[in-house]
Amino acid sequence: MANNLDLELDAVLNHSTDNIVITDGRGYVLRASPSCAEIYGVTHNALIGRNVEQLELEGVFKPSITKLVMQTGKQQQVMQATVTGRTVMATAFPVRNEKKEIVRVISVSHDLTEIQEMKKEYESLQVQSERYQNELDVLRTREQTFHSIVHESKAISRIKTLISRTAPSDASVIFYGESGVGKSMFARELHKESKRLDGPFIEINCSAIPDTLFEAELFGYEKGAFTGADRQGRIGLVELSDEGTLFLDEIGDIPLQMQGKLLQVLQEKKVTPIGGRVEKHVDFRLVAATNRNLEQLVEKGLFREDLYYRINVIPITVPSLRERSEDVPGLIFKKVEEINERYDLKRKLHPQVLERLYHYHWPGNVRELENFLSRLLLTSSEELVTVEDLKGIFESKERRSLPASEGKPLLSEGFQLKEELKKVEQHWLQLAFDECNTTYEMSKLLGLSQPSVVRKLKEYKIDSKTNHDPKINQN
Repeated sequence: MANNLDLELDAVLNHSTDNIVITDGRGYVLRASPSCAEIYGVTHNALIGRNVEQLELEGVFKPSITKLVMQTGKQQQVMQATVTGRTVMATAFPVRNEKKEIVRVISVSHDLTEIQEMKKEYESLQVQSERYQNELDVLRTREQTFHSIVHESKAISRIKTLISRTAPSDASVIFYGESGVGKSMFARELHKESKRLDGPFIEINCSAIPDTLFEAELFGYEKGAFTGADRQGRIGLVELSDEGTLFLDEIGDIPLQMQGKLLQVLQEKKVTPIGGRVEKHVDFRLVAATNRNLEQLVEKGLFREDLYYRINVIPITVPSLRERSEDVPGLIFKKVEEINERYDLKRKLHPQVLERLYHYHWPGNVRELENFLSRLLLTSSEELVTVEDLKGIFESKERRSLPASEGKPLLSEGFQLKEELKKVEQHWLQLAFDECNTTYEMSKLLGLSQPSVVRKLKEYKIDSKTNHDPKINQN
C-alpha cells in the first residue's frame, strides 16, 4: 500500500503543471516536482535534503513561503522573484499530526511571468492607443480649423488646390515658410485628403528634441539599451507612423550626424531600434516643413545634399500674413469668435481697433495674431474692446507704413484705388452682417448710422439671399 502511495505521489509531482515542494516540519525538502528546476534555477537533486532557510539565503526562494508557514502556523500566499527572472505566486499550507504539530509543509507555485508580460504588453498597447486617440482628436480639431478658416487670398486658394492634387500620391512634400504661418495645419490637410487618412499622423518637432535623444525618439529602443532607458523599451515615432504620415516639422534643425540615418530609413523604409537586431518595415508618407533655407544649409555643409533632394520633391511655400493682408480681417473675426466660445466671452472689437490690427504687419504671422487676440479679449473689462484696451500691449508694435499692396507694382497689376476701397468696404460689411443680429448692432460696430448700413447692404446686395431678413427691415 505504501509503495502505491509513493507511486501516486511521484506521478502527481512529475506531471503537475505547478511547482510543488514538500518539506518536513523543520523545513527540510523531502520532495519537489521536476519543474522546480526551470523556475527556481536549482536542479531537483540539489533541492532534496536542503533547508528552506538556507535556500532563502542563497536567493532560491525569495522569500521562503515554507518558512512563513512554520512561523505563523497558518496557510500563506506570497509573490516570489526567482534567480531565473521569473515571477511566481506561491501558496503553502501546513499538515499537522494528531498532536497538532506541523509535520509537513506543502507549497504550490504558479509561474506568472507570461501573465505579467501579457499585462505589460496590454498596458503598452493602451499607451499607444491613447497616443493614437490623442492624435486623432488633435487631427479633428485642426481639420475643423482649416475648413472654417476665413481666407480671401489667392495664395491660400492655390495652396489648397495644390494639396488636393498631390494628396493622393505618396510623393514627399515639404512646406516652406516663416514661423507661425500654419505649415503644420497644411500638412494635416494633406494627410486628411490622402489615402492614408485612416492611418496615424505623427508630428515631430525636430527643433524641440535634444541631439542626444534624437535617435531614441525617432527609432525607439529595446529594453536595457542604455542607462536611463525605459525598462520596457519604447517604440520610435517613425514606427508609430506606419501606414500613415510622418510629419517632420523644422526638418532643417535635424542634427547633421542623424541625417544619414534618417536618409537610410526614408530610402529603405526600415528601422532598427537602439539595442535591437531585427529590422522593422515601416510604410509611411513623408511630409516636412521648415522656416530655413535648405539650399543655403547644403552649401554650408549643414544639411546633406542627398537628403535635401529626397525630401524636396514637391515644395510648397506658405506666404507670410503680411503678404496676404486680405486674409487679416477674416482671421480676426474668426479668432475672436473662437476665443469667445472657448472662454465663454462676448467680446467685440471696435472699428478703430480693427483698423489698427489690420495695419499691423504681424511678424509672428497667424500664431502671433491668435496669441495677441487671446490676450486682448481676456484682459478687456468691457464687451466692446476699444483702443484704450490696446494701450500697454500694442504700443510697442509697429504699424504698417504702406498699404496692403506694399512692395508690389500696383499699376502693372491693374490696381485701382477706388475699386480696392469698395472691396474692403464690402468685405467689412459682410463680416459685420455675419457677426451681428440687427443693423443697429452693425451700425454700432462699424461706426456708421443705421440708415447708412442699410443703404450699403443693399448697394452691395449683401441682403440678396433673402428679402425678409430682420436686419434689413429695421429701417
